Amino acid sequence: MGKYIMALDQGTTSSRCILFDKAGKMCSVARKEFAQYYPKPGWVEHDPHEIWSSQMGVAIEAMSLIGADAEDIEAIGITNQRETTIVWDKKTGNPVYPAIVWQCRRTAGMIEELEKDGFGDVIRKKTGLIPDAYFSGTKIKWILEHVNGAKDAAQKGELLFGTVDTWIIWKLTKGRIHVTDYTNASRTMLFDIHKKQWDKEILSYLGIPESMLPEVKPSSCVYGYTSASLIGGRIPISGAAGDQQAALFGQCCFQPGDVKNTYGTGGFLLMHTGNRAVESKQGLLTTIAVNPDGSPGYALEGSIFVCGAAIQWLRDELELLEKASESEKYCLSVPDTNGVYVVPAFAGLGAPYWDQYARGAVLGLTRGAGKAHLIRATVESLAYQVHDVIRSMEKDAGVHLNSLRVDGGASANDFLMQFQADILGGEVVRPSCIETTALGAAYLAGMATGFWENAEEVKRNWNMERAFEPSASEEKRKKLLRGWKKAVRCTRDWARDE
Repeated sequence: MGKYIMALDQGTTSSRCILFDKAGKMCSVARKEFAQYYPKPGWVEHDPHEIWSSQMGVAIEAMSLIGADAEDIEAIGITNQRETTIVWDKKTGNPVYPAIVWQCRRTAGMIEELEKDGFGDVIRKKTGLIPDAYFSGTKIKWILEHVNGAKDAAQKGELLFGTVDTWIIWKLTKGRIHVTDYTNASRTMLFDIHKKQWDKEILSYLGIPESMLPEVKPSSCVYGYTSASLIGGRIPISGAAGDQQAALFGQCCFQPGDVKNTYGTGGFLLMHTGNRAVESKQGLLTTIAVNPDGSPGYALEGSIFVCGAAIQWLRDELELLEKASESEKYCLSVPDTNGVYVVPAFAGLGAPYWDQYARGAVLGLTRGAGKAHLIRATVESLAYQVHDVIRSMEKDAGVHLNSLRVDGGASANDFLMQFQADILGGEVVRPSCIETTALGAAYLAGMATGFWENAEEVKRNWNMERAFEPSASEEKRKKLLRGWKKAVRCTRDWARDE
């Protein structure tokens, strides 16, 4: 048996590889950022070749950092940015168009047409999703309609579609395996989450041939083996899950009612609901999660489009920060935001608003507002958005949440975690390993090969690093939330043509 499980964590802004040992400890980490392309306002693209080369590069780097070879790797688990859409030629393996990223809003008009046609309810009922440009379905339709010859090639069975997990498995196996898992399939807007199969009615409406789509399998099973020439041996690829479902598993949220939030590029709250698909009345999504035994279960999800990306905006576009981690220092340098609110609706608003025409805004500015106030207001906006989703989850599930498990890059920010506890009026719990997305992928891969026997063994690895308890008064909390709600109202419907 190998010493390590390799987790390939293909995110929105970077590709990472982490090697975990049996105790769930990170033994080696390698990371590489890659380019973001914005060809038009609201459009976001990646280069699929760059996704692959960066992911392969970090895999080799992580192994070399600790002198590991292929024999030391028991299995590979993959977790990925979801919804991002790649279409490629089956024979050549070349993408016919850049990857259309989950944040891309180019198909908003298609979603409007779909709703006008009365097809929105079909999608909601079958897929558990709210029709939105966020999901893969209309992105595939756009590629088939706008890339010369793509529609004909697809009809002839010459093109393949995949989310990023599918693309990486295809590349790792040198084109032998075209597969996805239930969690990623559930984010395409093409998958019936109740029957657990691709939906012919939706495919027909969008004009997508089923021959393009990958086979759907459980998140914990052996899909195939790496081509020996890539990493120096045939390693089982035995785990795959969309990043948020992987994080839910990595946080050991196995019981109905368990909730986690991942503060990544976006913010993603998932509540495990076991084998019950809860239909949301509060603007949340019903999605497929992974049960403790690796079988498909269900979760309620609230997707926040811009979370860590708001801090990147401060760093890259406004150049107010050298490093994202500096934001905490500025937040603590002022007692409050001086009345400033930032609503980072750069790509519209996700749950629970689902307003694809909302746009970002800075509100409440006075002459006394400075750099630190703007930075603090931006960081606080992450916590406000999480609050809005949690209150919606409580209504849908009929429970009051006492504790929120957190992970992802921004969860290392103590100021943000304390403010999150204050604004929620509840406990926020940070585990000792905040790389739970990669850890979840590792657990899924390792359970399929016997590296870990079962979820109980995995659960023993979970440790709390710190719990943040609310310290703000109820009066202060309510006042801050009133200001936030007013700020959100100002951003609604901004980009809609009159």
